Amino acid sequence: MSLPTLLSQHIVRRPQRIALLQHIAEQGSITRAAKSAGLSYKAAWDAIDELNNLAQKPLVERSVGGKGGGGAKLSSEGLRVLRLYQKLQVLQAQVLEAAEDASDLDLLGRLMLRTSARNQLHGKVVEIEGQGRNDRIRLELAEGLNIDAQITHDSTLRLELETGTEVVALIKAGWLDVLDIEQHATLGNNCLTGIIEEILDAEDGPSEVRISLPNGQTLCALAEPMHLRTHGLTTDKPVLVQFSPSNVLLGTPL
Repeated sequence: MSLPTLLSQHIVRRPQRIALLQHIAEQGSITRAAKSAGLSYKAAWDAIDELNNLAQKPLVERSVGGKGGGGAKLSSEGLRVLRLYQKLQVLQAQVLEAAEDASDLDLLGRLMLRTSARNQLHGKVVEIEGQGRNDRIRLELAEGLNIDAQITHDSTLRLELETGTEVVALIKAGWLDVLDIEQHATLGNNCLTGIIEEILDAEDGPSEVRISLPNGQTLCALAEPMHLRTHGLTTDKPVLVQFSPSNVLLGTPL
């Protein structure tokens, strides 16, 4: 799945999110860019994390927050994608003019699936190992990070997976376990190291923990406040994130 394919889906289904790149370029601040784009501050951060995770390289470079919410600017890759977005806006207008009926657009919308999974990571298949009725799919993320997915062999065939196939790995926030850096991960699980970037407490229920990975991608996990306090897990602390290969869902373009 190419970057243009991934981001063009956002243009059709979520124009506000991809347009946020232009607001960041103009405003130089997440807070001001969110306001200009008509998004909440949290929604803007969610959009940035999702775009960075789907791209080969981070599109937005962030600085430490302050009174103004922290500075932000587009990376060279972000500027390139912004130019792509502007070109696709022109093409989208042409598609709208060419549509024979409004139902045509509804059909396209249904085909471009949206998902509730908070973590959407772009990766490439580098190895497929048969394990009975299942296959272990080794994925290479940005900057050489690897994770495993376990799917049925039928799913491997249906998705037409082979070495080199680009996919999106979907992982729900509740499927991630946040561990102290000294803890031992469960054998057979995926285990990534990262830094806690932000903790968003909920009034009732688990906290939302944003974890920055060494490759620039971001994971969102849910953790009970008591668990975080017991292990001294606070902002800027290094952590382990573990999750089962069976909890990694794979998606490919239609």
